[in-house]
Amino acid sequence: MYVIGLDIGGANLKSADSDGAARSIAFELWKTPELLQTALQELLTSYQRPDLIAVTMTGELADCFQTKSDGVDHILTAVEQAVPGAPVLVWQTGAEFLPPDIAREFPLLAAAANWHALATWLGRMIPDQHGLLIDIGSTTTDLIPLQQGLPVTEGLTDVERLLSGELVYTGGRRTPLAMLEKRVPLRGQSCPLAAEYFATTVDLYVLLEELPESPEEIDTADGRSATRANAFARITRSVCCDTTELSEEEAIEIAGWLAARQQAQITEALDQVLSRMDHVPETVLISGSSVFLAKKIVQSHPLLAQAKVTNVAEIFDRSISDSACAFAVARLAAERIRFSTDVEPCD
Repeated sequence: MYVIGLDIGGANLKSADSDGAARSIAFELWKTPELLQTALQELLTSYQRPDLIAVTMTGELADCFQTKSDGVDHILTAVEQAVPGAPVLVWQTGAEFLPPDIAREFPLLAAAANWHALATWLGRMIPDQHGLLIDIGSTTTDLIPLQQGLPVTEGLTDVERLLSGELVYTGGRRTPLAMLEKRVPLRGQSCPLAAEYFATTVDLYVLLEELPESPEEIDTADGRSATRANAFARITRSVCCDTTELSEEEAIEIAGWLAARQQAQITEALDQVLSRMDHVPETVLISGSSVFLAKKIVQSHPLLAQAKVTNVAEIFDRSISDSACAFAVARLAAERIRFSTDVEPCD
């Protein structure tokens, strides 16, 4: 059975098929929700017609929707219309797939379930160990305890996971700098950061050369490309300057300090999660588009110094790693449907 997995977020649409092809595109769902069907059709042009579409999502939280229920319904309707006639299944946090009508009836089970799909799929790599999955993307961080190959989290919904430390709303590309700290060191003083969308974490890591320049990427605070020169300019504005007022050396110092603050935020949540685990993780799986940040955090954490670290990006193709949740639901669906007669392939 040929399955395409979709991971539909508020800022990115990610896809992967059960054979290992993957593709993602930027799409600001909160701005143009009415264009989601068209964007999905464009995303799927590089694939053959699927026997099944497997869906997971986080985009239901976008503020263009009055409720998560509205968001789940809108997303599923767009999927159904993008590939008419193809059966659709939705992953939910009860570790099973649901048909769209049932997912609409119980929207909180389907909402923000992509982390659960990823952990369920990757967990089989360590079926007999106490483990931990750290997935850091462009916007969020997931810290997921694993036991006997399965996620064993305290929370299931977003708010439960925020409270438990298992979800940290910070990532390696899209987080505004003012969300990391209110003040930064500058010229021997403590300078307030402008509470404005002037720069994001991608600027920190491009300026610090921890992420490569990406001239084609324009999903930045000012819509200009993700180059060092533009990152420098955006960071200067975060302290109400421009490049004639703030030196590059000063911007690099600010970037390094804020990067350390972000790492400390994630580490604080990690400590919260580790404190509830019965055993120190023997293996740590790291993944996501900002996996470099996960690697730094694990290497600097004293309790994880002896753990085996497996970088998912080094096992799979880069495109699959970036679309890991979509690939997870595609593979999970393909495997489970083999043993079920509930869904018939489309003609």
